[in-house]
Amino acid sequence: MVNFDFNKIEPLCSAFGLELTSEIKNRLTLYGNLLLEWNEKMNLTAITDPEGILYKHFYDCLLFFKNVDVIKGAKVIDVGTGAGFPGLVLKVARPDINLTLLDGLNKRLIFLNEVLDRLGLFAETVHLRAEEGGQKKEYREKYDIACARAVAPLNVLSEYCIPYVKKGGMFVAMKGEKGKEELTTAQNAYKLLGCEKPSIICETLTGEEARTFIISKKISQTPPKYPRSNSKISKTAL
Repeated sequence: MVNFDFNKIEPLCSAFGLELTSEIKNRLTLYGNLLLEWNEKMNLTAITDPEGILYKHFYDCLLFFKNVDVIKGAKVIDVGTGAGFPGLVLKVARPDINLTLLDGLNKRLIFLNEVLDRLGLFAETVHLRAEEGGQKKEYREKYDIACARAVAPLNVLSEYCIPYVKKGGMFVAMKGEKGKEELTTAQNAYKLLGCEKPSIICETLTGEEARTFIISKKISQTPPKYPRSNSKISKTAL
């Protein structure tokens, strides 16, 4: 069993009002160990050292609560969730969240269902491509927050995610150091898809490693033609 030194991030989390209870730490420890175990048979993460997982997965995702106001019982969809980041970490810290984890690769969802079961938590897992789910009435414009981390360039990612957000909700893109650069080419996409001009918040993990949160409120419905097919999105990004 790998142990994670939560003492390193507890004061950082406390600074923005998040208490890492023993239950949260126990669940994150189990999650991290399951991630490493399953990673030996399928590609879930390139980060395999305990400190890397602590900062670059857990703390990175927990910073969400510093920068985004997540109301009690919020409906959140993590688009292209992969190994569950950020969605599953958010659920561990805030079990009241109504979480949907969406991914186009079913074996990742098998892993996530196993983790959820072992953690004693519930989230809906959906096996669909992002652009397919955004056109389905059961998911389209149903969420308070759509979020994604390291899935696609922002002008592409916005078309994947914004159709899930209801009017008055938020799209939150978690990016690295190139977040500001990507935002300059995505402004038109936000406008076309019904979101206001995004705000950008910069954070730093260990050393000089940069993270950016790009946050936008949805102010009008997304036109029915969006999201388009993946081939059209790839060929002509908004």
